[in-house]
Parts: sequence; C-alpha cells; structure tokens
Amino acid sequence: MRGNCYDVTGSIRTTDAGAVGTEVVRLYRKLFASADPQPLERAFADAVRLYDGGDPAYLPCETEYHDIQHVLDVTLAMARLMDGYQSSSSVGDEALSPELYTVGILAALFHDFGYLRRRNDHRHRYGAEYTLTHVSRGAAFLRGYVRELGFSDTLAQLGGTLLHFTGYERRPEAIRIGAGLARRVGELLGTADIIAQMSDRCYLEKCRDRLYPEFVLGALGAPRRAARFPAFASGADLVAKTPTFYEHAVHRLNAPLGRAYDYAARHFGGANLYIDAMRRNAAYAAEGAAVLRRKPPHTLLPEVQPYPRDLFGLAH
Repeated sequence: MRGNCYDVTGSIRTTDAGAVGTEVVRLYRKLFASADPQPLERAFADAVRLYDGGDPAYLPCETEYHDIQHVLDVTLAMARLMDGYQSSSSVGDEALSPELYTVGILAALFHDFGYLRRRNDHRHRYGAEYTLTHVSRGAAFLRGYVRELGFSDTLAQLGGTLLHFTGYERRPEAIRIGAGLARRVGELLGTADIIAQMSDRCYLEKCRDRLYPEFVLGALGAPRRAARFPAFASGADLVAKTPTFYEHAVHRLNAPLGRAYDYAARHFGGANLYIDAMRRNAAYAAEGAAVLRRKPPHTLLPEVQPYPRDLFGLAH
C-alpha cells in the first residue's frame, strides 16, 4: 500500500506538505533563479496549519475526499504544468512571471479551502455541505490571503478568479478573465484539479467511500439546487459510472481547458503519466465487477468525523 501515499511518479509523498513544497520550490527556483520563494514556503505551512485546525477561525478539514492529500496532489500537478508551459518553445512574450507562478500555486493550494467550516458556523454540521458553494468561499479567502502575503490587489483578484476553473459554478469559457496568459493559468489550474484526482492510485476507492458521501451531504446543504448533482444510488454506482465521467472529463480537458494537460508530458520529457493513470483507472472501472482493495491514507485528525458513516453503509 506504500504507493497510495505517493504521486504518479512514485517519488513524492503527497500526504507530506514538506515533500510537495520542496518540489514546488525546486521548480520555482529552476524557472526563476533570483526570485524569493518565501511566500510559497509560508503558504505550505499555512495550508497545513489551516487543514489541521490550527487557525482560531476555522475548524480542521472534515472532507475525506477533498483533503490535504488531494490539495497537495493538485498543487504538485499545477507546478509541473506551469514548468511544462514555461519550457515550451512557443511561450514567447507570454512567459510566466515569478508573481504569476506564485499566485497559480496559491490558487492550487487553497482551491478547496471553501470546504473548511468556520468555528462559529452553527448552521452546517459537515464541511461537505458546502459542495455547491465551496469555490466562491475559497475565492473570497484567497483574495484576502494573497493580499496578506504582500501581493497587489490585481493579483489578489486574479487568484480568486482562477479558482472558478476548478469548479462547475461557471463554465470555463464564461469566466471573466480575458483571453491571454491569465486565462491560460486558469486552464492549467482546472486541468491540474482533474488530472491529479483522477490519476490517484486510490481514485476509485475514494469515489466509492469518500466522494459519494460528500455528494449526498452537499445536496443536503443546498436542497434548492440539489438537482444539479449527478444522480448516484450508492458509492458503487458512482464507480460504475466513472467511465462516463471520464469521457466528460476528457472533453473538458480538451475543449474548455485547451489541452493544457499536454504540458505535463513536456515536463516529464515524453510520457504523460497523469493521463496514462487516468486511463487505467477508467478502464478498471469499466470492467464492471472490479474489486477495489486499495486503502487510501487517512489525513484527517483522529477526532474528526467527516460524516455519519453508518448512514452510507461504510465501515468504521
């Protein structure tokens, strides 16, 4: 089960913010040798503190699917996509700046922050109840956080807008961000979110045991809009429909997100490890009676109850 804690290369532990942060900063220094990585280093420490409940304003993470491992996996994918983009011979005048790279990483690191509940929130019982609104909540937090790190208001506003490329509140082509480099960074972020989670070794197990309960609680948290949720009878049904979702994801990656995943192959120097792993997961789910035996790592604090497990027929 060792590989379940690692990225698609099998070399970076995605449950370890220090390991992911080190690689992200390494790529940053490679691209911008004289730039200061301190904001990035602080952001990784802050993300861990927030997800572990170390902030007086927020409760610790309660969403098992959208946990710190997912966030770190997406952030690592985003750094690799930006590295591949910057290494492209066609970049020309549209090259990334250190500031834009940093904001792209911050957007990835906090793209699911909207699932965290405030300590004074007595209306919601579970973080997953914010499923329909977590992008907007995260964008509001990120705008303030980018300013706190000393960046301009323009970059703060951009950071908040970038988060909408990871959600379904707005279609990518309808996001008001212009047609230049900023939009490309948004497409990279939306791509990173898809390819990181769908290439996870435990993606199918996480869908069955973690994502399905979050969907149900998300509908409970916003009953007037619950019809927008995909219809799944159970976690097993969600897994059975993964091949269909994979086809939708491929369309989103190719059209609205502009094939930004190609930059991963450029980063790796040939093969696209993310797309290859996505295909394997979809193919395994398509076998129908697939036996799911992998055990995803647990990253939530021991005392945190993400949802009433008996309600979903899940083992403790």
